[in-house]
Amino acid sequence: MLKHKLRNIKILRSLKSRIFLFLLIVGLVPCISMRYAILQNYEQRAVNVKISDVSTQLRILANHLITYHYLQDTSSEVINAELDQLSSLYDGRVLVINNDLRIVKDTYGISENKTIISEEVVRCIKGENTSRYDRNNGYVELTIPITETIALGGGTDNIERKEIVRGVMLVSASTDSISVTLDILSRKALIVEVIVILAMVIVAILAAKVLIRPFEKITEALNQAQEGYTNDPISVTDCLETEHIGDAFNRVLGRMKMLDDSRQEFVSNVSHELRTPITSMKVLADSLVSQKDVPVELYQEFMADIAEEIEREDKIITDLLSLVRMDRTAADMNITEVDINALVELIMRRLRPIAQKRDVEVVYESVRPVMAAVDEVKLTLILSNLVENAIKYNKEHGWVRVKLDADHQYFTVEVADSGVGIPEESMDNIYERFYRVDKSRSREIGGTGLGLAITRSAVLMHRGTIKAESIEGEGTTFTIRIPLKYIPV
Repeated sequence: MLKHKLRNIKILRSLKSRIFLFLLIVGLVPCISMRYAILQNYEQRAVNVKISDVSTQLRILANHLITYHYLQDTSSEVINAELDQLSSLYDGRVLVINNDLRIVKDTYGISENKTIISEEVVRCIKGENTSRYDRNNGYVELTIPITETIALGGGTDNIERKEIVRGVMLVSASTDSISVTLDILSRKALIVEVIVILAMVIVAILAAKVLIRPFEKITEALNQAQEGYTNDPISVTDCLETEHIGDAFNRVLGRMKMLDDSRQEFVSNVSHELRTPITSMKVLADSLVSQKDVPVELYQEFMADIAEEIEREDKIITDLLSLVRMDRTAADMNITEVDINALVELIMRRLRPIAQKRDVEVVYESVRPVMAAVDEVKLTLILSNLVENAIKYNKEHGWVRVKLDADHQYFTVEVADSGVGIPEESMDNIYERFYRVDKSRSREIGGTGLGLAITRSAVLMHRGTIKAESIEGEGTTFTIRIPLKYIPV
């Protein structure tokens, strides 16, 4: 019991931890995702603004380069001052390259008059602007074509113009300011995250306690029911989940009570049924022992009665063993392909002598040939019990009709009689073990009260159904419906 309590405590703690972690993750994931998205969006936007700003400055400067013929003569102090100012403004490097890929100006002063072969420069000479952001090294690199517009001729009112690329400006601008701003934002976001984490931890702890409280109540109620302190149904309506758990447990508890009552009743019935023949035999034997010079006729009469009681005891034990076998799993099923028509005819031949003794007419009707995969022994037991009961519990000069039919999926056997019938209030109990509608009549004809319980178990093992319809004083009809193909679970 202590181990069970410790196990329940561990389960509750595990549940509380899972709820805590779930709430914590639910709170943190959006927070972290939002932080990442905001920083990424700011960085991308800042880089785009940087590239746009530098590009605008470079286009203005490119026009000045053409105006001052800087590609042919780099001595212009105005242009050199503008280039140095641009390099200083963006904390970067500016290269002016002519269309022969020769560097005519380097604000760093280290690559002038050298030839540069770069994919970006070549693409720019062809008229395509390029830009690239190097996050690891902290700079953006841009290329802007240096173009000159020339007139190709035509009338004074319709002059055709064309832009010719004379060179390229290659600029590397530092993004340190963006990195610094990102660091500041990241630190502030981290502070906010820490505050959010602390708040979420507190909220998650409180929420876990609130959410786990109904489960603690239901666990306590389950422990009390298990320890036997109460048999009352449990009710924890704090939330829908615990209400469902309580309802499910109450159904299980009710089922367990019913099974326990059924077990006690079964043990009591078995003890009574087995004791009755033994008591009768003891009385008969004691009568013989207590008398001297017992006449042979009386001795034979008593011994015949004792033999009947022994036979009755044997039948009860046989039926009990059959019922125990039926309670096992379907692994004991011996499925073979059986001619149902021939099997029913064989059973009818065996039982007709009993019917003739009671002057009961037995009629068999077969609608069509039927072959089915069944356990022949168990199906024989089903049909024998139903037909034999129809004969035994019948009226004099009565009748029993057995009808076999089938469709594409099931075969049905209908056993109808003109017997005493079953009261309506007893219909729900006829499959219970040792249940008898008329106990005096059942004992008179040798019934044990186990036949229909055995029959129902055998039908269920075939994945079939059994149905009873009866009118008291007029007769009873049992209908069994069994699949033509047995499908194991």
